[in-house]
Amino acid sequence: MPEKNQLDYTCGLSDEEITRRFKEAIRIDEEIRTIQGIPQPRYDEATRRAYLEYPDGRKEYVGQTASA
Repeated sequence: MPEKNQLDYTCGLSDEEITRRFKEAIRIDEEIRTIQGIPQPRYDEATRRAYLEYPDGRKEYVGQTASA
């Protein structure tokens, strides 16, 4: 049985092409979530906290309850 090389596992695509396709898939997923009104998970580097960003721009930090 012939051994598989690295190109066999990536279908001959370069690392750069795989990375480009991955980033595009993430962008498309975020666009679909925005259209459906589903919040986007995000991470705030400044405060080092996770939050949900809603399509209207509102941010809700994880563990923080919404005030009514």
